[in-house]
Amino acid sequence: MSKIQTTFLRLKSENKKALIPFITAGDPHPDMTVKMLHALVESGADMIEVGIPFSDPMADGPVIQRASERALANNVGIKKTIQLVNEFRKKDTKTPIILMGYANPIEAIGIEHFVDLIRDADVDGVITVDYPPEESKDFVALLKKHEIDSIFLLSPTTEDNRISLIVEQATGFLYYVSLKGVTGSANIDINQVTKRVKNIKKYSDLPVAVGFGVKDAETAKQVALISDAVVIGSRIINEVENSNQEDLLENIRNLMSEMKRNIS
Repeated sequence: MSKIQTTFLRLKSENKKALIPFITAGDPHPDMTVKMLHALVESGADMIEVGIPFSDPMADGPVIQRASERALANNVGIKKTIQLVNEFRKKDTKTPIILMGYANPIEAIGIEHFVDLIRDADVDGVITVDYPPEESKDFVALLKKHEIDSIFLLSPTTEDNRISLIVEQATGFLYYVSLKGVTGSANIDINQVTKRVKNIKKYSDLPVAVGFGVKDAETAKQVALISDAVVIGSRIINEVENSNQEDLLENIRNLMSEMKRNIS
């Protein structure tokens, strides 16, 4: 059983929901990434999504796009991202780490090589935004062989037949994109999200995480009431953009602590 699965089981036994922050590796600088990961854990993160910088992040809004641009300018790509996770693992072997990225960089180095690298770095799960289930069976099988969870996105427009297809391959949890569009682009319609999460749960016993629009503690609280996990992405990257290096770690700690208080 993966660390992602055991974390969800533990939280469920404690009647708690998971807090999953997102940062882009190498943003604002590679030297800050591992420090930020530890700061997130210290302030309440139950698992962390680490974005692999990519030049054309189609699912991401302008905030996270700028994060990728800054990271790429710092020469952080897929291999450096994995190296940073390796460095984080020297002090933290318990917190689940999920890599989130796109198919192009993975296929550029080869899926077998990619899986070998993330296995050695003790990565727990992978979200590949643009791998549809029809085209990812070999990749999913390779991840499963090494007990790495394959996490799929579901959107407001995902039809029931595709939910059925996705849950056949998904492990770890399901990631529900709470709005139509890109990350951080709108406010969540909590009533609509509630209906969609309930429908997804008809097809799978996997936990459901909700992200793409959780901008404040009150929204996080509402989302936690109807899901198993809350994902915070663009809001954290805003802190990265608006903080100087001296204040950044404290600012993200304060943000995470506030979010954690509201979902617990």
